[in-house]
Amino acid sequence: DNVEWSEEQEANARSKVQENSSQLLPQDKQEEYEVNANRYWDDFYKIHENGFFKDRHWLFTEFPELAPNRNPSQNEVSGCKCGCKEESNNEGLGSCENGHCSLETRAENQLNIVGSTSEFCTQQPAHQKHREPNPSNGDYPGSSATYRILEVGCGAGNTVFPILQTNNDPGLFVYCCDFSTIAVGLVQSNAEYDSSRCFAFVHDLCNDQSPFPMPEESLDIVILIFVLSAILPEKMQCVVTRLSRLLKPGGMILLRDYGRYDLAQLRFKKGQCLSDNFYVRGDGTRVYFFTQDELDDLFTTAGLEKIQNLVDRRLQVNRGKQMTMYRVWIQCKYRKPLPLSPEE
Repeated sequence: DNVEWSEEQEANARSKVQENSSQLLPQDKQEEYEVNANRYWDDFYKIHENGFFKDRHWLFTEFPELAPNRNPSQNEVSGCKCGCKEESNNEGLGSCENGHCSLETRAENQLNIVGSTSEFCTQQPAHQKHREPNPSNGDYPGSSATYRILEVGCGAGNTVFPILQTNNDPGLFVYCCDFSTIAVGLVQSNAEYDSSRCFAFVHDLCNDQSPFPMPEESLDIVILIFVLSAILPEKMQCVVTRLSRLLKPGGMILLRDYGRYDLAQLRFKKGQCLSDNFYVRGDGTRVYFFTQDELDDLFTTAGLEKIQNLVDRRLQVNRGKQMTMYRVWIQCKYRKPLPLSPEE
């Protein structure tokens, strides 16, 4: 945990990135990946369903804001407590399918997803089938809740369900959305899905005309776990700014994502680079690798103040294959400022 890199190691990583970035995909191919982004993610979840990523029970160590009996003083934590379990036990490169090197592989306590894609339509909650939420007049799911969380890019529910299982706060309501219709269907068809505590919906973050089911300044927490990196870099600022408007004063965005020179970035081959530090995987999904300063600029430009912005470097050893792997993640917490009092 928190491995220090030598100058030589960083230079070698920089050299690998320069090499795999030397040949960019043609513009027409890049446009195709942008236009068909939802299809590539739908295909990903059709293939893997809930079997690729494992439940993120480390969330409550790194982000105590998600746990019951929240202690506001914990929001000021500035260091990673090493509770992040993105990796499986030394299974390493075996989980890097098509460039998805999150190492969030199948775990023993995998969520129990039931049904199939053909059942998604019939298992949607009644409030999704029969009426559209109207946030402007207070008619929206979770309107009576006292603590509201939105997870963006929920996938098959590996963040949402641990929160619902762990946090028994009666005032809690969790929203979750994903670009992929298949992913949202997996969440809705899960035996743990409870429409009285959770609302799952399809949403295109990059479409500023795509409505949210809740009004602005209604959320306490927005979660972005390995999500922002999948968005076209030119659209990231608009996405972060739009999400920040959903936060109550004092509300926070919690982020964990890929850092520059992570194993996944170094393993890309020539011809997979779209632009600086932005790549397309073998399955058509895309990924960006951040620096701390880039993320800080995105969040502060959106009017948020920094609570935490740290690099988490990990050394993982696959003893079976006698391989060492260096992971680089960035973890952030940014808060919407409270209004100034009259005397201030």
